[in-house]
Amino acid sequence: MTPPVQPDITPPAPPPVIPTQALATPASPVPASPTPPSAIWTTAGSTPAAAPVAEEARTGWFGRLKQGLSRSTGRLTDGLTGLFTKRKLDDEALEELEEALITADLGVSAAGRIVENFRKSRFGKEVTDQEVKEALAAEIGAILAPVARPLEIDTSRKPHVVLVVGVNGTGKTTTIAKLGQQWSEAGQKVTFVAGDTFRAAAVEQLQIWGSRTGCDVVAPAKQGADAAGLAFDALKQAQERQTDILLVDTAGRLHNKSALMEELRKVVRVMQRVDPTAPHSVLLVLDATTGQNATQQCKVFAEMVNVTGLVVTKLDGSAKGGIVVALAQEFGLPVHAVGVGEKAADLRPFSARDFSRSLLGLD
Repeated sequence: MTPPVQPDITPPAPPPVIPTQALATPASPVPASPTPPSAIWTTAGSTPAAAPVAEEARTGWFGRLKQGLSRSTGRLTDGLTGLFTKRKLDDEALEELEEALITADLGVSAAGRIVENFRKSRFGKEVTDQEVKEALAAEIGAILAPVARPLEIDTSRKPHVVLVVGVNGTGKTTTIAKLGQQWSEAGQKVTFVAGDTFRAAAVEQLQIWGSRTGCDVVAPAKQGADAAGLAFDALKQAQERQTDILLVDTAGRLHNKSALMEELRKVVRVMQRVDPTAPHSVLLVLDATTGQNATQQCKVFAEMVNVTGLVVTKLDGSAKGGIVVALAQEFGLPVHAVGVGEKAADLRPFSARDFSRSLLGLD
């Protein structure tokens, strides 16, 4: 298990909290916006829920993404510096390229795929450092393109249940807060479920962000309460209140894998007594700073629950952003969003082209 890391949102000092299993009414709802600020999601059978992002907004996000990935870029491109300066792409050069890609956390499989394509298309040719970067961005983009897919929300059901899983410290709770804020501002009626009942800080954090974002919160009556029972009650109340989206936080204590697996399966099983189709989405939140450990976490959680998509956080604090490429190559799971900062606007839709070019430091 990787050691816990600091959450990527630092909320203000919490007000007095009275845990309750009833829905908490937010103190100051955020005014609804007619269109969402991003296209992390689509609605079933429709075009993306967001209006096209203005060019200056897209450029601004690209700049933040590029800046956020700067440490990963340095790690990757430093390995390429001097490797290709009007040099022929021979066996020795390709071997060095493969080593550089693996060192940058792209993984053995993705690195092998890229190098093999280089061998077929450019072997024996004289290339420059810039040409290699452009070609690498294209190859990485081709690996990422199939997984760059929005999270589909079915607004015909009330609610659409999103189960959020991951190791403690990856940013599950803060990802829920960011998604909730974006959906709330888009006019959706959102409820948070504080299902990590053993961590009082996680419960308090969701309650704070529920008040700040205009989202209802279902919290346990006491620390350590049954998470499955809480989810059951929350889903019944959400149905009665015609809530659009129910975001369910969960525990992530991997030191006892079997206990966590049973808890997650119980949460799913109990919710299905209310709605046999729930949960409708299962998001796995991964922390980019953990590098190759994210691959192992993905394997473990895929054994526990039917993971439907990924959110990768803390790219701005990592030199291991290449792990997104490794995840795409190995698992093929949709990558719905990536995070490069603490604000809700810093969690944005995953773009294969933007990510691959940012990773190579290209405009």
